Amino acid sequence: MAEPQEGAATMPSDISSRVPIFDRFATAVSSFASKAWFFAACLALVLLWAPSVLLFRNVDTWQLVINTATTIVTFLLVALLQNTQARSDDALQQKLNAIAEGLHSIMSELTADYPALAGERDELAEAAGLEDRESSD
Repeated sequence: MAEPQEGAATMPSDISSRVPIFDRFATAVSSFASKAWFFAACLALVLLWAPSVLLFRNVDTWQLVINTATTIVTFLLVALLQNTQARSDDALQQKLNAIAEGLHSIMSELTADYPALAGERDELAEAAGLEDRESSD
């Protein structure tokens, strides 16, 4: 795979297809937890849990155990789902940046023939922060 040029945007095709194991795990968990049946299973678990409180003599201990377990599971799921969402947002942003830079380049080439594009090109560059990114590379 060719390396991107200095100052050039990272194109989606430049990104390695090698995904770290944690990211693969987070994606699998996200896919698993986003299914309707998973929600139904969680709801069924809550509906089974609610009357079970009557079966235990020491309700405080039972509540402590169930609250701790649900807090731990919730915390871990949120961390995994946040990882997946952040990677998705980054990939989308890279695609949008590549599109904006491509449009900017095309508009720059056409500015000689269509002078009105210069203002639109500059507006696109400002909106997408193209100069900021190019100077920060």
